[in-house]
Amino acid sequence: MRHTLHHFIATSASAVLLVMAGSAAQAAPIFWTDWTGGDLDPTSGFQAQGTITTGSSTVTVTYTNANGIAFYQPSGGIDYYQNGRSGRDAATSPYTSSAVDNIPTGTDIIALRAAGMQTLQFSQAIANPVFSYVSLNGNGYAFDQDFEILSFGNASDGNSCGYWGCGTSTKNVVDLGGGNFEYQLLGTGEPHGTLRFLGAFDTVSWRSLTAENWNGFTVGVQGTAAEVFQTPEPGSLALMGLALVG
Repeated sequence: MRHTLHHFIATSASAVLLVMAGSAAQAAPIFWTDWTGGDLDPTSGFQAQGTITTGSSTVTVTYTNANGIAFYQPSGGIDYYQNGRSGRDAATSPYTSSAVDNIPTGTDIIALRAAGMQTLQFSQAIANPVFSYVSLNGNGYAFDQDFEILSFGNASDGNSCGYWGCGTSTKNVVDLGGGNFEYQLLGTGEPHGTLRFLGAFDTVSWRSLTAENWNGFTVGVQGTAAEVFQTPEPGSLALMGLALVG
């Protein structure tokens, strides 16, 4: 994930910002992306847009993948967010937890097949984004930002299995040297679940570790940064963060 100066959890010196992020990271309904339209990329890559409608804002989400995808399901189709293949139950869903109240809305999904980088861009800064992933069997995602695994579809997590079966999810931290780290989402079996990044972001990037056809995802947010953190404008926020660190 590539994060910007809008990210609140910068250093331990930013005590005020940590309190802001921590207080906003409690259990809450998630506003999920409504993916729409078709492929906007005229080349062999893929680009699509969707919208997130929060309590008081509408955020445009743009997903870009130069390597192309397996398929795009912006409406209708199979519900891959079921408990197994027996319908939905939020109480034992692989996608809900004490931090996420609701299963991804609808059946919208972007299914991946190629290794490589991809990016989500938001039209304004959003707060505490969550990723729900489907069938991460044989693949993994690598971020340059730490995350927390909130839930996955396996009895060991107290949840039902996902659409394609049961699996666990784990985080592997790789020291790249020079103070740089990579945070990898890995798993066993057929991982289905949800992870979360704390802070405010206007761009999210990650790398699929291997080519595997297919694994899929959608993204949701707790709200916009302005709604959740009740922050000043981004320019003022960046200056405030630098002052706290300094």
